Amino acid sequence: MSTTPTAQLSEVGVSIWLDDLSRERIKSEGLQQLIAERDVVGVTTNPTIFASALSKGEAYDEQVRELAAAGVDVTKAVFEITTDDVRDASIVFRDIYESSKGFDGRVSIEVEPGLAHDAQGTIEQAKALWAKVDQPNAMIKIPATVEGLEAITAVIAAGISVNVTLIFSLERYAAVIDAYLAGLEQAKAAGIDLSTIHSVASFFVSRVDSEIDKRLDAVGTDEAAALKSKAGVANAQLAYKLYEEQFAGERAAALIGAGANPQRPLWASTGVKDPSLPDTLYVTELAVAGVVNTMPEKTLEATFDHGVIEGDRVTGSYAAAQEVIDAIEAQGISVAEVTALLEKEGVEKFIVSWNELLETVTSALEAAK
Repeated sequence: MSTTPTAQLSEVGVSIWLDDLSRERIKSEGLQQLIAERDVVGVTTNPTIFASALSKGEAYDEQVRELAAAGVDVTKAVFEITTDDVRDASIVFRDIYESSKGFDGRVSIEVEPGLAHDAQGTIEQAKALWAKVDQPNAMIKIPATVEGLEAITAVIAAGISVNVTLIFSLERYAAVIDAYLAGLEQAKAAGIDLSTIHSVASFFVSRVDSEIDKRLDAVGTDEAAALKSKAGVANAQLAYKLYEEQFAGERAAALIGAGANPQRPLWASTGVKDPSLPDTLYVTELAVAGVVNTMPEKTLEATFDHGVIEGDRVTGSYAAAQEVIDAIEAQGISVAEVTALLEKEGVEKFIVSWNELLETVTSALEAAK
């Protein structure tokens, strides 16, 4: 048995990706240290992460001065800054990418959140980001909105690896899998090597608990209280069941036989929001082979320090997980309503963060003139 919980988690078959990136982390070799000491094999980013990185330290000052001197607008400046970080991080992870045959060593960058309901705009920007980063281990993050589904198919069909983000419901997850398979079918028809295309489906966990627990508190019964903090894990366990079923089906099997890769589930939003819960809850309870868990650094460190890895906690949990969801519905709480709300709020929160990022870079450009 390996000596650290993160190593044990990796042995179960979970890929640990860090949900954070900054130029300082790359330049200081802090990222390399996490690879060596915390078993990190990938990175995810989003507008909130970049807004935070740009607001701290001096790592971006030189590039900001160059961009200001060139007279670029703020949108172009953000594009240049963020793609540079993702390219440099992709180079750091290139060996892992090669040794894992493309499954890991991945660095994700998101399309502008304002394009979440614009399929064509998403497709165009996904292709622009992919070309600009120009690293085979990059992934383009596309939100799983209704409009995003069309974009996912088109971007996969173009041979671009995609991280589908903001998935909350099983129904939408099924549609995401369908969009991925449709993209693979189109790529195959176009003669693209399917083995070069990878995708993950980012299923959000803690936000489900936060919203449903609030509603259970409002119900106020003992039965409702007993269901608190169970929805997020149960929802994710059922998502894994759906993944197993869909990728064992004839449609997926035909594509996999032609060289395609399964679209791996990724557990996102795994930082615990409720301080009364174990801070490794969404890591230890969702350990299972073939998934990614993308963790904020606080959760990663908690897992390394005191996570208790008890092997596969998902396979075989499906009946109990369905009972949890059914019991929550019996309390008068619509899980479908909750997940629709969370998708809407997720897009809105990223737009706020994107605007903060634009404001931060605008101020930096003005100061550099």
